[in-house]
Amino acid sequence: MSDRTGGGFPWGTLVINVSGSFALGLLFAMTTDRAVLPAEIRGPLMIGFLGAYTTFSTFMLESWRLIESGAWAAAIGNLGGSMALGLIAVVAGLTVGRAL
Repeated sequence: MSDRTGGGFPWGTLVINVSGSFALGLLFAMTTDRAVLPAEIRGPLMIGFLGAYTTFSTFMLESWRLIESGAWAAAIGNLGGSMALGLIAVVAGLTVGRAL
């Protein structure tokens, strides 16, 4: 795990999860508020595709590895930052999707 992240903060996973949260918010707004896609496509696209794109299990493992290595501040930053930025990204996606 540390070879992939360089032993530091898992920036790649954070970027993927935040961008996936934005995309999910955007798609949700566009598909539910504007009915851009048929209902039968929403689940496979939002849950299937974006669920596969985001990396919750990797996020958890990387957080645990930071804790295990004694990098508590980085682990807390990863966990808290990912949640906060993920929520902000969902709201941003919803806002953009509703404005289109």
